[in-house]
Amino acid sequence: MQSDVILRLILGLIISSAIGLAAYRRASLTASGAFGAVMIGTPLFGFGGWSAGILLVVFFISSSALSHFKAQSQNKRDAARFFDKTGRRDIGQALANGGAAALCAVAFGIAVDPATRSSWQVAMVGALAAVTADTWATELGVLSRRPPIMITTLQPAIPGRSGAISAGGTLAAVAGAAFIAAAFLVTEFAFGAQNAAALLRSGIAAIVGGVVGSLCDSLLGATLQAQFHDPLLDKLTEKPLDAHGRSHSLIAGVRWMNNDLVNFLASLAGAAVSVLLILLP
Repeated sequence: MQSDVILRLILGLIISSAIGLAAYRRASLTASGAFGAVMIGTPLFGFGGWSAGILLVVFFISSSALSHFKAQSQNKRDAARFFDKTGRRDIGQALANGGAAALCAVAFGIAVDPATRSSWQVAMVGALAAVTADTWATELGVLSRRPPIMITTLQPAIPGRSGAISAGGTLAAVAGAAFIAAAFLVTEFAFGAQNAAALLRSGIAAIVGGVVGSLCDSLLGATLQAQFHDPLLDKLTEKPLDAHGRSHSLIAGVRWMNNDLVNFLASLAGAAVSVLLILLP
């Protein structure tokens, strides 16, 4: 058993390094983001097994593809300029998106009790479903022709702003969570899983957890995430510093609550909801 984990850790290091390098060359990740992908991918493969590693690959490939989709549209360019959305992802974003899933994978790998292992596995899938749902919602929702609305006030919002939701973005979130759940089911069956009913319930739980996690991301983004004022452009921004390193004025939220922390908390919410659903009688 220990030798299997070591082998998977080595393979995880190799595969995640290859993914990180490819994503860096495609300008989907910065150099630090590629390193972050290795930090996440290695334990996911090593402790979470093949299905966990494959889900991470599915997340990275789909997210990278969507980040390049209509990347030159004005809405995406503005979102990348003023908000912590779209564009190349750094190590903070990589860890925020995959950190919770990696922790769940490690817990799954070292757990002995079958019921406990199953719970941690569902938590891992739910965490990945949440970040995938949020990423799909962001990358596709920002392209919506109609302006989004704030989740808290239902008033029109700037495309790309944290807390802004749209019909297209919400549908994309559901699709992203379902995509991860489907990949999990296919992978588990391909590797010989037998209990179809239990797996199907886990997949449904992950979809619900992923969508709830994405909505939590929007709610946190609208209430606690730091919002600043850029005096030079007289615009709202989520970036604390300008291009010259000078601090922007905080106008809403908590200064240390940035988009990375919101993403991490949302992935934890996705994991928690997924587990609670399968524990219900």
